[in-house]
Amino acid sequence: MPLAVGFEEIAANRCFAGWHRRYRHRSATLRCDMVFAVYLPPQADQRRVPALYWLSGLTCSDENFMQKAGAMRLAATLGLAIVVPDTSPRGAGVPGDPDGAWDFGHGAGFYLNATQEPWAAHYQMHDYVVHELPALIEEALPIDARRGICGHSMGGHGALVCALRNPGRYLSLSAMAPISHPLASPWGEKAFLRYLGEDLAAWRAWDACELIAVARERLPLLVDQGEADPFLAAQLRPETLRQACAAAGHPLTLRLHPGYDHSYYFIATFIEDHLRHHAAVLLA
Repeated sequence: MPLAVGFEEIAANRCFAGWHRRYRHRSATLRCDMVFAVYLPPQADQRRVPALYWLSGLTCSDENFMQKAGAMRLAATLGLAIVVPDTSPRGAGVPGDPDGAWDFGHGAGFYLNATQEPWAAHYQMHDYVVHELPALIEEALPIDARRGICGHSMGGHGALVCALRNPGRYLSLSAMAPISHPLASPWGEKAFLRYLGEDLAAWRAWDACELIAVARERLPLLVDQGEADPFLAAQLRPETLRQACAAAGHPLTLRLHPGYDHSYYFIATFIEDHLRHHAAVLLA
């Protein structure tokens, strides 16, 4: 398979008659080497296919979703590619959390464009996910510009913000246990203060509940949330998202599931519904 200059294939696994592939490349946006994964369904051998972009949560990489979510069997049947970037820039020259905490820095890029030093030089994850990575993939692989976006936890926040800030860029949108209102989430407050500084106006530009109020596009939104999720009340705040959507007239299906937590067991249980939600639009 021919690749754009600068792409290095580091793994290839046959899966459900398609291919799971991992690549490394030098990101001009993030100023470091990045790894991402792609599942190419068998239909990609014959034609270009649409892609669902999956954004993972805190501490994760592309490997968590690809190995644990159980998404590839249905993606192969549907003819849907899945693209999974990393959750932050990484490398010896990329600053992480100064105290070594797990909820900031490496593995915790929050899918925004940092403005504060020393983060601004590398932490431009929004532009990487929305612009640089799709442009490279659509040039190098049999994937076209029909894009959907979904994510979990911090990645659910990222999916919402990427779509809401870029009308017309994505055709479909969903999230699983997203950080819905990071302005009122300890994870979000910590990340926003360090990445964006003290100006609350800058924070609002990266908060889904704030963006929904002024959105120029109303993509139907599917959100699943486990009621046994230990982060539900303090960090995720799905009822705030429900209220924001109701006030703005934004179409939302919010499903609360008794007994389910924040883990990949929850993701694996409901990922089929999300794939079908996106396929109904991307493959129409």
